[in-house]
Amino acid sequence: MIREPSAVHPLITIGITCFNAHETIDRAVKSALAQEWPNLEVLVVDDCSRDDSRARVERAAAAHTRLRLIKHAENLGPGAARQTLLDHAAGEFLAFFDDDDESAPGRVAAQVGRITEYEERAGTRLIACYASGERRYPNGYRLVVDAIGSAPRVPAGPQVADYLLFNRRARGVCYGGGTPSCALMARVDTFRAVGGFDPAFRRSEDVDFAVRLALLGGHFVGCPERLYVQYATQAPDKNAARNFDAEMRLLEKHRAYLEGRRRYHFARDWFTVRFHHFNHERARMLAALARAWIGHPILVTRQMLTTVPARIRHERRMSKEAR
Repeated sequence: MIREPSAVHPLITIGITCFNAHETIDRAVKSALAQEWPNLEVLVVDDCSRDDSRARVERAAAAHTRLRLIKHAENLGPGAARQTLLDHAAGEFLAFFDDDDESAPGRVAAQVGRITEYEERAGTRLIACYASGERRYPNGYRLVVDAIGSAPRVPAGPQVADYLLFNRRARGVCYGGGTPSCALMARVDTFRAVGGFDPAFRRSEDVDFAVRLALLGGHFVGCPERLYVQYATQAPDKNAARNFDAEMRLLEKHRAYLEGRRRYHFARDWFTVRFHHFNHERARMLAALARAWIGHPILVTRQMLTTVPARIRHERRMSKEAR
């Protein structure tokens, strides 16, 4: 039974997309049901898992009336799964939890409070709220992920589109860890005003949503508290080639905007450099970097100076053997 909405505690929908997550889905569902919010529904979309994930959620749903399982008959990918959650959400707000993450009990309450406080101050409802958190790697390395908009200067509008599409950062603006769906909450009518999630995206569906929200003038606020733990897990769909395909789809979808900003070719070239780097193709990466620098010397130099040193430090810590 879904509890009746109230003015003090509106109904919140927590949405979890699930695919082959039998080792982690129980933990994710447990953290959703443990939220300190009295008016809550938890929806899990199983995207045609091939393991026992669906059976695990079915057992949990039999014991918890606030939990409901929605089954995809075929694997459609994260974009379609998130749209299914949006289509079935009965709450005023929708928060996404990932199937391999764990959220703190106060996450929902903190994000509702941040959204409503900002609405009153800024006079807009086109708001996406992100939680700060921590990413944990198998070797014990932990990375603090500060939420976008969790410091005083909140990014809004094209500032966020420029950051996501070609990494342009306005001075003094808090971009934090970007716009991951695992940390996202917004009003359901905000998601729908933007057009929801594009089912064509099997990766980067969250970035595409954020770009469209930004181009509508949306605001991106964050909670400074660490409200979730993201466990760095491996899966067949988490690879450099699939990420690159999604990034190219993203650039093509927003090509008109990028060409208007004179950044389309630079963005393609830089994403190509990143792909060869993440795919461990050093010679191809250096060749792509040289081509990119010849075409965009100032932009590539700026990108190298602002992003590469931090990336190298991060990758060294990720690859360090566990003690």
